[in-house]
Amino acid sequence: MKQLENLPDKGILHAEAGRTKFSLTRYAPSEDLAHFVEHYWLTEWDLRGQPPYRQVILTHPCVNLVFEKDAQGCYTGVHGIREATDSKLLQGEGMALGVKFKPGGFYPFRRQPMTRLTGISLSCSEMLGVDTTPVEQRMFAQDSGERMAAVAESFLRERQPERDTLAELATRIVEAASTNRDLAKASDLADLFGMSVRSLQRLFSQYIGISPKWVIRRFRLHEAAERMEKGNKADWTQLAAHLGYFDQAHFIRDFKAVAGKTPFEHFQADRKLKPS
Repeated sequence: MKQLENLPDKGILHAEAGRTKFSLTRYAPSEDLAHFVEHYWLTEWDLRGQPPYRQVILTHPCVNLVFEKDAQGCYTGVHGIREATDSKLLQGEGMALGVKFKPGGFYPFRRQPMTRLTGISLSCSEMLGVDTTPVEQRMFAQDSGERMAAVAESFLRERQPERDTLAELATRIVEAASTNRDLAKASDLADLFGMSVRSLQRLFSQYIGISPKWVIRRFRLHEAAERMEKGNKADWTQLAAHLGYFDQAHFIRDFKAVAGKTPFEHFQADRKLKPS
């Protein structure tokens, strides 16, 4: 299984500081699962004798299936899209192997409107009706991330659904929003794919679980956070314009509503957290 190198850390807030607390490795899916899965990720931490660390995530428009092991035991959960931020408290020693689905990739496994999963997390037994104890035992008996990801792939293959053309269309639309900064409104996305805005909204409600407007805004904020954390103090007016905002005030309002801090406050916090 191929390890993915140099993937961006978009969505991992204060990523450089976080890397001193945990490791993150990502793996590509096999060809037969690549229609559903973006990649697998493995996080490991050992904070024994150190204070706990809370990692905050500016979530992506996708579902994650996560197998976890720590001092409390094992747990497997399905995590829907969080409209603001999500976070994980790391303490003691532990690890987690996650399946990051493509934006429309989880729907074929469940075939219910993805809005039902937005903002919540459920155990895998609740979501898919399966006892995950055997797969957890196999997963955490492995001696490498590649083999752990292979166990996750076997779990998915046992439940592999038929491909869904509308789910894959939803994925392509989200991918377009992530790379094309000229797409500033839902109507821009709808026009690009020859759809009405209403049809686009229905597609996203069913297959993604969040609105097209939210997706466009989230990718803007991912880029904003990444630029702040990798660069020097920003010209907020210039950054807002680059991200397609009408003015600086709208950008600051959006960022604070999601991240809980103004862009300047986030920038200052990141400077303090960076390892010296």
